Amino acid sequence: MKCVFVTVGTTSFDDLIACVSAPDSLQKIESLGYNRLILQIGRGTVVPEPFSTESFTLDVYRYKDSLKEDIQKADLVISHAGAGSCLETLEKGKPLVVVINEKLMNNHQLELAKQLHKEGHLFYCTCRLILKKCLLVVEGGDKEILWVAGGSQLGLKFC
Repeated sequence: MKCVFVTVGTTSFDDLIACVSAPDSLQKIESLGYNRLILQIGRGTVVPEPFSTESFTLDVYRYKDSLKEDIQKADLVISHAGAGSCLETLEKGKPLVVVINEKLMNNHQLELAKQLHKEGHLFYCTCRLILKKCLLVVEGGDKEILWVAGGSQLGLKFC
């Protein structure tokens, strides 16, 4: 089972949860070969209804003592730009796409995301771009992620 794990940490990031749980986003995620989406929604007010079909499962929860298990089983992690979430995911060697919460004061998440991207560890974007203008393709064995946007491709190897 190929899995995408989305985490917002202890905060709320309703825009991200609403974006990835929208019907068109779920279709796109499934069309990319994923058959499970796990949403860790924190304090958010957007609470998608979990469901399971023959081909796709959506799981939703607020908090767990540890995200280690969900990160471990994920083939791709989509996260807010919280330092803890980013570092824990990268420590596990998982492909990571960070979504910047532009509504936060001083947009401080952008600084961390830009630096980690510059060092070749992750890709970052905003909710407006994650599934509307960008296409994620994660190649399983060599943990290579391709980011296709506006006709250009960037390759990034994860250690």
